[in-house]
Amino acid sequence: MEYRSDADISGSRVRRRGGGGGMGGGRRGGPIAVGGGIGGVIILVLMLLFGGGGGLGDLFGAPQQGQPQQQQQQGGELNCETAADIEQNRDCRFAAYDVALENYWSSAFTEGFQPVSALNLFTGQISTACGTGSSEMGPFYCPGDQGIYVDDVFMGRLLEQLGTTRSDAAELYIIGHEYGHHISYLTGDMQKARSGGNDTGPRSGAVRLELQADCYAGVFFKNTMEDPQSPIESVTQDDLNRIVDAARAVGDDHIQQQQGGRVVPESWTHGSSKMRQYWVAKGFQSGDPNTCDTFNTNDLGE
Repeated sequence: MEYRSDADISGSRVRRRGGGGGMGGGRRGGPIAVGGGIGGVIILVLMLLFGGGGGLGDLFGAPQQGQPQQQQQQGGELNCETAADIEQNRDCRFAAYDVALENYWSSAFTEGFQPVSALNLFTGQISTACGTGSSEMGPFYCPGDQGIYVDDVFMGRLLEQLGTTRSDAAELYIIGHEYGHHISYLTGDMQKARSGGNDTGPRSGAVRLELQADCYAGVFFKNTMEDPQSPIESVTQDDLNRIVDAARAVGDDHIQQQQGGRVVPESWTHGSSKMRQYWVAKGFQSGDPNTCDTFNTNDLGE
């Protein structure tokens, strides 16, 4: 994936946030965070995979007693001016992601668009309006503060553990998926999906919400490739292959199989690899967010 070196990324909402966070961090009982490209899928099987986790309603919690605290990070903006800065400061790629996403989605809305409050990079734990987030959750979106949260170091390691390669294209798919959750929040589809409670299964509201975010990520990629002002100058076939592979890696069935267990569709919250790849491709092929209505279709790509 190539960047347009002269693209202005100085207005990004990327923030490097402090890690750490203890019992007095984010408040409990707030809006539930929505797992994303990798994090939300992992939550269901985290107990088997990495030794922790819970259901969709338990995404956040205070650290367990005796859990080591993460070292506090320096916070603040990244001070990235143009995409050329990515060569000297790799963190600036997140600024390019954020600007590219906002450029497209602000143009896709006729009215009512609001960008995410911030794309927050952190390590270890972080306080949010949804509670205390942690690295092991993977990237997530918090509707309570309309922010995206990413432990960028852990994200790369998690992609590798799921059997795919880390790349800028795979990262942008994940961030695009989380931004897709924000779009679902703005349109009211997220609230609709959550009105049914913590339902699971391949045709549940939770799965439909995740597939919609995948579709929105595909729509974004199609449009940003055609935007001469986008910080993303080109996306190669290899990049697209990596995106499809990332979608495969985060399918509920793939994760269950990877752990040597049986596939249990009734427990799914994000959909199978086939379903996720289907909706990313559907969004990319159409380039039209109106094709992403996963709530009023019987064809979920199963």
